[in-house]
Amino acid sequence: MSSLRKNFGKKIRQLRQEKGWSQEELGEKAKLHRTYIGMIERAEKNITLANIEKLSKALSVPLSSFFKDADR
Repeated sequence: MSSLRKNFGKKIRQLRQEKGWSQEELGEKAKLHRTYIGMIERAEKNITLANIEKLSKALSVPLSSFFKDADR
């Protein structure tokens, strides 16, 4: 598992939890399935740029926030 995917998933989980949302709530807001959200958070999926953009809009954060220190 790549550290980039792992750190990206941690960031998604952190932002989701800060909003007090379940994976299902984030999935609804981003128009993605809740199981897909879980797979992203567990670094099991290699997410596309289109879906990163959906998450960015749903979480109301800039795209760049997902990648700060993501490769560490």
